[in-house]
Amino acid sequence: MKLYLDPGHGGTDPGASGYGLKEKDVVLDIAFRIRDILTGDYKNVSIRMSRTNDSNQTLRQRTDEANAWGADYYLSIHCNAFNGAADGYEDFIHNSLSVNSQTLMYQDILHEEITKVNQLRNRGQKKANFHVLRETAMPSFLSENGFIDHPGDASLMKQNTWKQRVAEGHVNGLARAFNLKRRGNDTGSGNLYKVIAGSFKSKENADDRVSFLGSKGIDAFVDNVNISGVRWYRVQAGAFTNREHTENHLRTVKNTGVDAYIIQ
Repeated sequence: MKLYLDPGHGGTDPGASGYGLKEKDVVLDIAFRIRDILTGDYKNVSIRMSRTNDSNQTLRQRTDEANAWGADYYLSIHCNAFNGAADGYEDFIHNSLSVNSQTLMYQDILHEEITKVNQLRNRGQKKANFHVLRETAMPSFLSENGFIDHPGDASLMKQNTWKQRVAEGHVNGLARAFNLKRRGNDTGSGNLYKVIAGSFKSKENADDRVSFLGSKGIDAFVDNVNISGVRWYRVQAGAFTNREHTENHLRTVKNTGVDAYIIQ
């Protein structure tokens, strides 16, 4: 299965914002987690992301790239905003599709799996004429994972455990929809092993580490953590539920000269 994974917005387009959060950051974090689970735990999955950093990419560039690559599915990750009072989760397919379409069947499955775990009010399955739903040559799906300007939803978005659950919900839906097979030696422990490629007090130094790893073909992102009241910028370069896969990826990261380690 070829998945085009599209974290919305980016660069000079932050998307929605609220309570110190920007949509572009939240959705990129969730997308990385989706990618890491799929590539670490499932067979025969190829993923291309519209962006792997805080960069600009037009809607046309995103859909053109997905179409040229021949993706089997287009998954666009977003957060919502309205008036500070609206809350909950909803997802979209294009409004031209019939009740018998395969895209709707996929939406049914993803919606069920995501709403099982995301702790958000279920606003239902919807249709819209969004560019990424209209201009894609393959089935496409856009999820709106809470309202960033709602205090309850925003408090969840600040939690790494919540973002991991949301990612797992998306993955569970994709696995069901496309009958994905798990890799061998899956421990089934439910643990998540993260490859950490450095912790810094300077955001600039952490960003430099992300850029360096990117130049070596390794996707990474900066995660803010507080340890004993001190903010650290921790570079995460992968997350897996399988320990063996994590250790294999750790060796790849270390081969770049970076002193990396695993946390659970």
